[in-house]
Amino acid sequence: TSSHTRVGILNNPSSNIKEENTAIARAILAAFLTQNNSNLKSFFSKLSKEETAKSLAAGTKITKFLIPGMDDDNFEKKYNTLGLDVIKTHQMFCQEVLKLLPGQMAVISNGR
Repeated sequence: TSSHTRVGILNNPSSNIKEENTAIARAILAAFLTQNNSNLKSFFSKLSKEETAKSLAAGTKITKFLIPGMDDDNFEKKYNTLGLDVIKTHQMFCQEVLKLLPGQMAVISNGR
């Protein structure tokens, strides 16, 4: 509820990183990099549903889940060019620096 709050996401997958199993993670990263804040919450809510994950696993394209008002072209371009190295870097940071186990979740706060 504060305009001074920032949210970031680090991926710490427990399985091998492949294009097929990183669709949601890549979509989140692409959205953070290309969309304005007003669209992010609605898009992330849509991505967090179990039926979305099942649909993506069945072969549905991520563009089906874009919401009105999003910059579709910028998102799609970033999503399609976002390499898996970013997620591997996140994973390495989580495990080497934060000492998380593969797949382990954490909330990190840096505030007053």
